[in-house]
Amino acid sequence: MTLREQVSITLLRSVFTEDNPFNSTVEVLNWVRQRNNEVSVQVDRIGFDELEGWSFVNNGAALAHRTGKFFSIEGISVQTNWGLVSSWQQPIINQPEVGFLGILAKEFNGVLYFLLQAKIEPGNVNVVQLSPTLQATKSNYTQVHGGKKPAYLDYFKDAQPEQILFDQLQSEQGARFLQKRNRNLIILTNEEIEVGSDFIWLTLGQIKELMKYDNLVNMDARTVISGIHFKVPADFPLSAIKHSKMGTAFFKSYFQSNFSEYSFDDLIAWITKLKCKYELNIEKVPLSKVSKWVIEPRQIRHENDKFFRVIAARVAISNREVTSWCQPLIEPVSEGLIAFLVKNIDGMLHFLVQAKLECGNFDILELAPTVQTITGDYRNPEYEVPFLKEVLSAKPENILYDCKQSEEGGRFYHEQNRNMIVMLDDDYAGQIPEHYTWMTGYQLQTFLKFNNYLNIQARTLLACIRFI
Repeated sequence: MTLREQVSITLLRSVFTEDNPFNSTVEVLNWVRQRNNEVSVQVDRIGFDELEGWSFVNNGAALAHRTGKFFSIEGISVQTNWGLVSSWQQPIINQPEVGFLGILAKEFNGVLYFLLQAKIEPGNVNVVQLSPTLQATKSNYTQVHGGKKPAYLDYFKDAQPEQILFDQLQSEQGARFLQKRNRNLIILTNEEIEVGSDFIWLTLGQIKELMKYDNLVNMDARTVISGIHFKVPADFPLSAIKHSKMGTAFFKSYFQSNFSEYSFDDLIAWITKLKCKYELNIEKVPLSKVSKWVIEPRQIRHENDKFFRVIAARVAISNREVTSWCQPLIEPVSEGLIAFLVKNIDGMLHFLVQAKLECGNFDILELAPTVQTITGDYRNPEYEVPFLKEVLSAKPENILYDCKQSEEGGRFYHEQNRNMIVMLDDDYAGQIPEHYTWMTGYQLQTFLKFNNYLNIQARTLLACIRFI
């Protein structure tokens, strides 16, 4: 048996193992509460003139750090032939660095375990969240801030090819970041590792179980987990595993490639045609000149108080590489909704996927959930959102997943969105617009092998799917 086949077996055992003999789910929840009690955290909103190390530069062109590193808040002007609004201006985060989002994996008793971190970010809703082993921008891991080196960094910098289970450049939020990507990777080790007080070994099944809780597993951990590609060796004892009815349906959709409504070639042709049809042109404009946005002493906001705000914060966290600093944060105006509709088509579960344009995308369009409303109030939308009614009016027995999940707390302040997976009735025959299509879990997994196809909202929602 090759190493890859061995890893496939330990990975499958991991996704089907929710009973962790080292740390039960109850113990993990208690441990997170304990870390919340033990770590001192203070986040104060301040004025822009109090932002130590940050200032408006070049006559208000951008809000930037004195080193020119980390990130900046800049202005852009958008022109597109997509959707109902063909042009607008907005602030956006420009962070051209590629950061690490990495998880260490190790086999214990034939099961693969993942080393997660109880990490505090200034914008976290509930302070401590379960995060990747390593979550660091280039400015962080090159120690521009003058602080300590992130824990376990060398495992990722020095990893050999045979240790790499997953390594991808994947996009961040296209409506908030300008062409931002992070390196998502999982590294296998067989070394004895000293586990720090903020770290814990968990199975993949257990991590997915913990995603049932609001704002517990952070966005960065979810995006890394989403990239795991499963393979089932012919002799793996699937019949011995107890699946729920829906776990069986998701498992079949993810692991079987013998049926789908459309072939993978059909799907490539579909999204290629759309990328050729629609245009996205971005030009930078001075932040101080962004149309319909107002710079005030303590916030940058839309004149109608829509979309989001840019605020300033002073942060003190006792267990970070640097224990105090100042930074801008993006604060949402309203909670968003992220949802996949799924349907059985000839006995195979399919996901209704949309090709979505966002101003920060690398390549015009990315594959997104059926419904993604994160910049407006989905309870009272300003325009018609396809399939929003089907999600919000779903019968309780058709709601397969419903949980609040946070966006990345290092840049977003208290941003949480309602994440849902909703089953359509088998006889549903609603009209499917041109920029929507049906895909199986297997096809979505295949797209995840490539950079910049599935957007971060789709990836992090897919990570929450359980097979048992």
